[in-house]
Amino acid sequence: MIDRRILIHFDILLPLLIIPFVLVSYLLIGETSPAQNLKQTIYIFVGLGAFIVAFFIPIRQLDKSIVIFYWICIVLLVLVYIIGTKQLGAQRWISFGSFSLQPSEPVKIAIILLLGLHIHNNPPPPEGYGLKQFGILSAYILIPFVLILKQPDLGTALVVLFVGFGTLFLIGVNYKIWVGLLAIILIASPLIYGSLKPYQKKRIHDFIAEKPSYHVQQSIITIGSGGLFGKKKEDSTQTQLKFLPIATSDFIFAYFSERYGLLGGVALIALYAFLTIHVLSFSLIDPKDYRLRTMSCAIALLLFFYVVVNIAMTIGLAPVVGIPLPLFSYGGSSFITFMILFGLLENLLAFRFNFSYNANPLKVLLRSPRHRKA
Repeated sequence: MIDRRILIHFDILLPLLIIPFVLVSYLLIGETSPAQNLKQTIYIFVGLGAFIVAFFIPIRQLDKSIVIFYWICIVLLVLVYIIGTKQLGAQRWISFGSFSLQPSEPVKIAIILLLGLHIHNNPPPPEGYGLKQFGILSAYILIPFVLILKQPDLGTALVVLFVGFGTLFLIGVNYKIWVGLLAIILIASPLIYGSLKPYQKKRIHDFIAEKPSYHVQQSIITIGSGGLFGKKKEDSTQTQLKFLPIATSDFIFAYFSERYGLLGGVALIALYAFLTIHVLSFSLIDPKDYRLRTMSCAIALLLFFYVVVNIAMTIGLAPVVGIPLPLFSYGGSSFITFMILFGLLENLLAFRFNFSYNANPLKVLLRSPRHRKA
């Protein structure tokens, strides 16, 4: 029999909030590209399998494995420079026959797990982390950040930076460190800008220019054409006639707005906000459970950053950096990464009490009531 405590503490609302994103995304992708829809079906099933596997991983007793996993991801990021393949001018993938791996995706999971492990073993004092612990935690973030930035992949590198240091901010770091860090960034900003690639500088120029780039112009037109209530598939000319570029991935929010209008767009943003707040609320369950706090804070920040940047770039309020809309844009890498993170979060929730801290989730799940009494 299944231990009832596992079912009680499993958060059923989380998958219920995820399902609408997946279903509507699947519908939109199917309307524009049947071939992509077939691949998306595979990604959905792989993501579901990844969620289930992640849920049963006894993450609380795999301290050494987490450290090994992190450094394997770092090695993979280094191998990108040696044996990586180029796509669209960037060297970000490692190919194994017909299979391609983008190491910058699993490294997000590795960073979150390693931060959770270190914070669990070294809880912050009341006044927040001092310079020594902050330096150690920062190294875990900055090593993959630099390697990803050099690929070049500015969008993913910024995600790593924002989520990593944002999590430390929520967990607790002395305010004097943040003040000093902000001063250093302001002083070094000209050097940071000078180190950017020409195409990255062009994106910034396009963003601050009076006239947005062609992609953004078409995205704004697409959003506006949806009106208040949206259009039928046949009337969605901006997307169906291919005026809107990358309609199923980077600019899928624009296509969604064309189909479902302003009200639909507001409802989608509200659903993302509710999901983000719901995930962040798990960090308040137990102030001493730093693994759960770190995981929930990091996932909430990841959702927030992806949603804000993706929607902002579709309406000309942020540079186009190729960040997908989470659980919504076409593609497998980001979707599977989020499903793994959600599975790990559910594991930390369902097995968070003393009776399961040092237990294998599969054994706890299948333990019979009579066996527990014994």
